Amino acid sequence: MKILKDILYKVDIESTVGSTNIALNAIAFDSRVVTAGTVFVAYKGTVTDGHQYIDKAISLGAVAIVCEVLPAQLTEGITYIQVKNASLALAFISANFYGDPSAQLKLVGVTGTNGKTTIASLLYQLFKKAGYKVGLISTVKIMVDETTYPTTHTTPDSIAINKYMAQMVDTGCEFCFMEVSSIGIHQNRTAALHFEGGIFTNLSHDHLDYHPTFAEYRDVKKSFFDHLPKSAFAITNVDDKNGNIMLQNTGAKKITYALKSVADFKAQILENNLNGLLLRINTTEVYTHLIGSFNAYNLLAIYATALQLGLENQEVLRIISELQSVAGRFQYIISDQKITAIVDYAHTPDALENVLSTIEDIRTRNEKIITVVGCGGDRDKTKRPEMAEIAASKSDLAIFTSDNPRSEDPQVILNEMEAGVAPQHYNKTLSVLDRFQAIKTACQMAQPNDIILIAGKGHETYQEINGVRHDFDDLKIITELLSNK
Repeated sequence: MKILKDILYKVDIESTVGSTNIALNAIAFDSRVVTAGTVFVAYKGTVTDGHQYIDKAISLGAVAIVCEVLPAQLTEGITYIQVKNASLALAFISANFYGDPSAQLKLVGVTGTNGKTTIASLLYQLFKKAGYKVGLISTVKIMVDETTYPTTHTTPDSIAINKYMAQMVDTGCEFCFMEVSSIGIHQNRTAALHFEGGIFTNLSHDHLDYHPTFAEYRDVKKSFFDHLPKSAFAITNVDDKNGNIMLQNTGAKKITYALKSVADFKAQILENNLNGLLLRINTTEVYTHLIGSFNAYNLLAIYATALQLGLENQEVLRIISELQSVAGRFQYIISDQKITAIVDYAHTPDALENVLSTIEDIRTRNEKIITVVGCGGDRDKTKRPEMAEIAASKSDLAIFTSDNPRSEDPQVILNEMEAGVAPQHYNKTLSVLDRFQAIKTACQMAQPNDIILIAGKGHETYQEINGVRHDFDDLKIITELLSNK
């Protein structure tokens, strides 16, 4: 049980109605989960305005309301806290309610368009192998040391973040690695957290359904580094044209990594095939099970981070050679017919191009590349034609299909994808609306030694159609289809 006045530390309060010396059992921003003794934080979201649910929250037992606009009629016996920015207030209230757990962890945030999940997950793996208790907050899952929790957002809400971090502290975790999305930053979900360091991966076309311009998308990412303390470190990929921009105004220690540019941590790819990568990192050669130049960047980022967090150089290199790929990130199987199937989360133009370029690097030229790809509904529409053209130009056959259509008509999504295909690539494309049938078609058309790429969903084990999630696992389906071929 907490006292209201104690969890308002650092909250910018404009006015107060009622007593702040009241006991609380919980905090909530969703009226559907309000119970007796809850403080309800009402803020304007992208879909609904929490102010509309204040009366409902009170009827369910809320004893305090934090809001930007006071209701016209105030309920007697309820405390009202008016704030300028309710999402920012929620971040501090959540941290205070759970005892400011991020201050008791060495927390590292990973931001960028691609690579966030891989870097955060590999850092979790690395530090676990080094003998530490570790937390992970990622697109794929949340880990409190050995315990797994499901997740629905790249960066969870402020309440969930602090709840899980409090569990990490209670479990004895020393480190936490966390994906930090632009939407999470913009909605202040990470505002009250204490970061030991931040990592920038790269920046390309994504989330322009949420951010009105690419410049805003970039600047929101940059604001994460702007707010890092001087005691923190900021690690950036300077091969990306936005890499140095991220560090322009940060007070944190600046560290760079690259494959092509001058950098503090530099790697050279010596071998790249389906067995893994042989890299020279600075002056030392290291073998890894991971595949592709994009993973060379990821490994450089985790290497630099591990050293900043105090691990010994040779130990880090040894563990890097033991790391395994992350679910849905260039996961592959080879069937009895010698057909290679790769499942990857690539859902942006840049990510799709990186995966197809990696396949091009490791292929023998005696096989066909068949790509199955779709684009999500209710998301950035401008990337649809671009992704279709990348798939068509870099594959021997591109099969366009449904991803998670959500509330959109999947045929409309396919039409928008098809519009991006250059005339010279028309004869290399098919459109199969049903995703299962699209994958089945790829399997039927594949011959021994061919490579099938199934892109867009990766680790996801569902397909979302009209608000309903149906069981759908790309890796499981392709495995079964190839085993029956």
